[in-house]
This record gives sequence, C-alpha cells and structure tokens, in this order.
Amino acid sequence: MLVRPVKTRQRKRRPVTTTGTLGTVPESSPQQHSGLRAKLRALVREVGKFGTVGSISFTIDLVIFNVLLQAGVETLFAKTLSTVIATTFAFAGNRFWTWKDRAHSHMARQYTMFFVLNAIGLGIGLACLAISHYALGAIWPALQSKLADNISGSLVGNAFGTLFRFWSYRRFVFPAAVDDDGDGQHEQTAASVTSPSSPVRDSA
Repeated sequence: MLVRPVKTRQRKRRPVTTTGTLGTVPESSPQQHSGLRAKLRALVREVGKFGTVGSISFTIDLVIFNVLLQAGVETLFAKTLSTVIATTFAFAGNRFWTWKDRAHSHMARQYTMFFVLNAIGLGIGLACLAISHYALGAIWPALQSKLADNISGSLVGNAFGTLFRFWSYRRFVFPAAVDDDGDGQHEQTAASVTSPSSPVRDSA
C-alpha cells in the first residue's frame, strides 16, 4: 500500500518591522530652513524697497501734476508729464536699488517694458473701478457713490495693480541672474555626495 505524501502549505513570511525602520523618513535639514529664511528675508526687503519707491513716485506724480495745473498747463498734458516723470523715477529706483543685484539687459528695453507693465497695472485699477461703478452699480446703486468709487478704485484697484506690478517687474523687467558656474558647482557637489565610494579606490 502506497502512502501519498501530504502536501503542506507554506505561509509566506511577512516583513517584520524592526526598531528604527520608521526613522528613515527624510527630515528637513538645518540648511534648508536657513535657505528658506534667507529667501523670505530677501523677499521682505524687496517688498519694503518696492513700496518705498512706489510711495515716492506717487508723491512726485501728485506734486508735479498740481504744480503744472497751477501754472496753467492743460490737464491731460499735465497728467501725462507728471506720470512720465514719476514712472521714470520708479524705474530708476527699482533698477538701481530694489533689484540692483538682478540681471540687467538693455536699459531702453527694460524701461519700455517697465512702462508697458505700469500701464497694465493702471488698467487693472481702472477695470476694478469700472466693474464696481457700472456693472455692479447697475444692480446695487450704492456702489455708484463716491465712497464706493474710492474703495474700488483707490483701495482695491491700487492693491491689485500694485501686486501685478511687483510680480511683473520682478519676473520680466528685472529677472533673477542665472549663475551657470554656481549651478554646475552645485550639481558637481551633489553628485560627489550621492555617488557611492568604491572599495577598490578606497583601498588604493
């Protein structure tokens, strides 16, 4: 009589979590924190300088406009002249102070782009005023009052226009300088850190 061998099912071994395996989650290094703080401080300085230049430019525009009006200059010509002078000062202040360490190309090209983006920022403020006064004001007449116009035009419009100017100037007019040597050195350093050392070379 033949006895058939009994087949036994083998259970698969489950991986056992040992002590210390949960500590493999990468943590943020102190260098990353210091780099983030440095970028934040630099951004705060840029915002402060940008705001200072903008405030002085606004004062120049206001003073020159009123002086020209008192001198009998035509209203639109006086406003155009005061705007050009104030914009030129704002360009010089941002180029040589706010973003003096950034890349600078041809000055005429930078000034033209600066003036165009500044005009777009003014258009954003006018658009906020028009939407509030004409579009929403047709539904709610209270938005056609002088108080509502000042809020939508002077506060909301200027806020959005200023945010656009800061972003567009920083992005298109005064872009960050690209340091090829620094990038290459960073990649070389990272490669030397991440590449495993050969025992043959170590023994040699």
